[in-house]
Amino acid sequence: MSHVAATRAADRGTDRVTGPIADRVTDRSADRVTEREPSTAELVNRLSDQVSRLARDEIRLAVAEMRTKGKRVGTGAGLLGGAGVLAWFGLMTVLAGLVLLLATVMPAWIAAFVVAVAVFGVAGVLALVGRKQIRRGTPPVPEEAMASVKQDIATVSERAHR
Repeated sequence: MSHVAATRAADRGTDRVTGPIADRVTDRSADRVTEREPSTAELVNRLSDQVSRLARDEIRLAVAEMRTKGKRVGTGAGLLGGAGVLAWFGLMTVLAGLVLLLATVMPAWIAAFVVAVAVFGVAGVLALVGRKQIRRGTPPVPEEAMASVKQDIATVSERAHR
């Protein structure tokens, strides 16, 4: 309850300020405001508000973490797709050109295998980098948010047992 509401209640001649969460009581004889212990209902109300706020904050953290992991998975998938495209074009264009070039100094069949091994080597490196990115983003579980929730539960449990 605001200070203005408390003043109005005092002007009406009431000795006590009431409201959903009235933490102060007006003592007209001493003309001062004294603090009192909050009631159980008030404490439960506060707890409910704080738990709701905590849950919303934890959900925001989980969403942010999932967004980050999703970006990593997307990057990894893109790299794997790029590796596949490079492998395909490598087999269709560069392979033919290099085979023809190497065929001038060695038999054509050996030239074809040398070029194919080189193209697949590049594709393999891209695939490994892409797989690493996907592993960093999976499993898509908000680990930081879950750890924070577990810590919050432990703190609340510890304080409840006091």
